[in-house]
Amino acid sequence: MPEIRQLNASDKSFWQQLDEVLAWEQSADSGVVSVVTDILADVKKRGDAALLEYTQKFDRVAATSADQLELSPVTLQKALAAINPEQREALELAANRVRAYAQHQKMESWSYTEADGTVLGQKITPMDRAGLYVPGGKAAYPSSVLMNAIPAKVAEVPELIMVVPTPGGETNDLVLAAAAISGVDRVFTVGGAQAVAALAYGTETIPKVDIITGPGNSYVATAKRMVYGVVGIDMIAGPSEILVVCDGKTDPDWIAMDLFSQAEHDEEAQSILVTTDAGFLQKVKTSIEKLLAEMPRKKIIQAALQNRAAFILVSNMDEAIKVANHIAPEHLELSIENAEQWAQKIRHAGAIFMGRYTAEALGDYCAGPNHVLPTSGTARFSSPLGVYDFQKRSSLIACSAQGASDLGKCASTLAHGEGLVAHARSAEYRFIKG
Repeated sequence: MPEIRQLNASDKSFWQQLDEVLAWEQSADSGVVSVVTDILADVKKRGDAALLEYTQKFDRVAATSADQLELSPVTLQKALAAINPEQREALELAANRVRAYAQHQKMESWSYTEADGTVLGQKITPMDRAGLYVPGGKAAYPSSVLMNAIPAKVAEVPELIMVVPTPGGETNDLVLAAAAISGVDRVFTVGGAQAVAALAYGTETIPKVDIITGPGNSYVATAKRMVYGVVGIDMIAGPSEILVVCDGKTDPDWIAMDLFSQAEHDEEAQSILVTTDAGFLQKVKTSIEKLLAEMPRKKIIQAALQNRAAFILVSNMDEAIKVANHIAPEHLELSIENAEQWAQKIRHAGAIFMGRYTAEALGDYCAGPNHVLPTSGTARFSSPLGVYDFQKRSSLIACSAQGASDLGKCASTLAHGEGLVAHARSAEYRFIKG
């Protein structure tokens, strides 16, 4: 049984203790930075030749030319046909739900006309090309394909490029099937920092994209951070997190398993339980001890709970909400009565799961909202991945003659005040004389 740190909100040092539990510094390893820097520069300079060499070296792929790294649409369709009917049905159901939710996120163009005929507005356009990074090898994350590809397609991005490493040439049918269902346009069997470089700078074979989304290892995350500015990125994600607020009336086995659901990601994942019921904490501990033994990823869960988990006792639900807003978690479960009402008081969370029956795992796969969420407290200022990340806004301004003259007087005065005479003259030329 892992020793889970227990905090009490009534302690004088509680907030300091809580910040210590939450502390997680994403410091890039200097060795990783050095390797990634060299790979990015090499792919930028040598294109396909460098990309092919790194793919042969790191993924042991036997391709002799870069065009062999692209999978044909036929290959994707074969993967779709190869998975079992239950898997296909689940993928299609999840895809339909993600697509339906994403449709509600589309930003629209708009404009209005002022009394003098001046038109002001906003024009929405999709990005020309998006890049999706998908982990490969032993990891198989078809859900990540759906969550990243479908919003881009709903945004009407004309071309979606997916990269996925295939160590030893091994492809994953579920991942490729998800790509087929999501409408991915082109798939390349490359991974690591070299794949990020190819998407960011373009090579003879892989086209340059406007935004790169999707999870990856430390090399991928470091590469995404370093190419930001050349291209857009979704976010630099930290370890997975779940915060469960419970009033003590939910089955403790359910809560224990909900905590496991994030802890099983990796040893740095964070699972926190906040409750008003001291006795409930012991019940959940008992459930953890009982259920942990049957978990295939027992060692990872145990390490995560030992390293970063916490049980927090609060005096009332208002205090629980205050703690939740301070943590600004990636996933927040409100396993309480009147959850939807209490959710109105939540200001900072990536996704809010309301009610005892709403397990966070549903959001990971098929509820509909995106599972790419802000971590490490960044929900204070950022949002889940969505259609809006693949759309751009352009301001529209069309002045009538009268509007140009009237606004020009204001612009001229302010421009002279800033010492920018050409700005002022440009506006003054359009004054209506007389």
